[in-house]
Amino acid sequence: MADKSSSNAYWRANIRTIQLYLVIWFVSSFGLGILLRPMLSGIGVGGTDLGFWFAQQGSIIVFLILIFAYAARMNKLDKEHGVEE
Repeated sequence: MADKSSSNAYWRANIRTIQLYLVIWFVSSFGLGILLRPMLSGIGVGGTDLGFWFAQQGSIIVFLILIFAYAARMNKLDKEHGVEE
């Protein structure tokens, strides 16, 4: 990754990935757990409604999945741009 255009392409891809994962996390935590909770109250999950589940457990699980997905995506980007470890 010697030239500046390759470096810029790498960081653009990195920033796009971060933005996408932050939007997914926002929608799952704030959107489903708070804003859309009344609409999800009729759907049962484990003895409670889906909105409460997303507020208490779902957003944490989504966050953990996003951590592993981000690591895998960054490893792929690193190989594509020649900056792998």
